[in-house]
Amino acid sequence: MSGPPPDPRSLKSAAAMEKGGWRTLPAEGRGEPAPEWPLTSPADREAELWEEMWAKPQAVAWADLSQELEVALFVRTLAEAERADGRVDVKKMVRSYLDSLGLSVAGMNRNRWKVAPAGDEPPPVADVAAAPVRRPSARDRLKVVPSGEGT
Repeated sequence: MSGPPPDPRSLKSAAAMEKGGWRTLPAEGRGEPAPEWPLTSPADREAELWEEMWAKPQAVAWADLSQELEVALFVRTLAEAERADGRVDVKKMVRSYLDSLGLSVAGMNRNRWKVAPAGDEPPPVADVAAAPVRRPSARDRLKVVPSGEGT
């Protein structure tokens, strides 16, 4: 995908939200047990990652989209990339999976997903515009030298 990811705070994205809409994922995560592992027997680390992934807010959308296989492939690739001798191409694949599964900020934006504020947190406060910072001008960099000095 080319171009910047959609910004949920922009007016253009707000119009798109009305059309296609952004999906708000629950902050507490999926809240159900992980589905059955779809690949060959998982290694211990893969089983651990599998459980962690399916507890995330994004797992709600994965379940709706039947992405068990994609998540399992990501988990297997991540476990391989974590090894000390992990290959660079495998680590690049992990980055791609992070985006496509909505596990990165860019991936969340591309999928048009956002996580709801947690129940015990106050709603987000609107950004308050701080006083503009005065940038030094070229004149500020000049040093005044009293007459007769410096010659």
